Amino acid sequence: MRYLLLIVILFSFAFTSCSQEKKQNPEPAASKKSTFEELREQVKANPKDADAWYHLAELYDRAEAYDQEIDALKQVIALNPSMGYAYFRLGTTYNRVERYQDAVTNYRKAIQYEPRLPMIYNNLAISYGKLGKNDEEITALKKAVSLRPKYGIARFNLGMAFLKKGKREEAQKQYKALMGIDEGLATSLKKEIDTKRK
Repeated sequence: MRYLLLIVILFSFAFTSCSQEKKQNPEPAASKKSTFEELREQVKANPKDADAWYHLAELYDRAEAYDQEIDALKQVIALNPSMGYAYFRLGTTYNRVERYQDAVTNYRKAIQYEPRLPMIYNNLAISYGKLGKNDEEITALKKAVSLRPKYGIARFNLGMAFLKKGKREEAQKQYKALMGIDEGLATSLKKEIDTKRK
């Protein structure tokens, strides 16, 4: 019992000492730099650091500062023109700001460097769909699905693209494939197919 009491006293003394040390040496919050500030300083000090520009673009994306993200990604591409994923990210940002033709251009460039990345084809298809290019949309989605047969959202998008063309049977095939991949997407596609039937 005596040992237990001694342990409790030592523990509380150690805890109190740590707490008082923190109070005596508080770190001023104002002196801490934000990640944005650190990255801005990094690219200012070394404007040829493509990785720093890319990370800055990611932060702009999270902040939904898309114009700044576009500028940062353009810097990445200027410094590292073979970075396929930067073109993909740039295409995605252009999609968000409804600059669909610019998105298509960048997705097609991304495909030159990353031809086996199904997300590029899926997003390219979205841009084509927004531009009213349904045949190109279907072609891109077929490629996405051929690269990743269990890519649920691409199959859903493909079913929807077929419905736009009035190809219910093709959409039905995507619904059946989705049943084994993602029941939620399958149910959503089935509702769309049933709506087109009326």
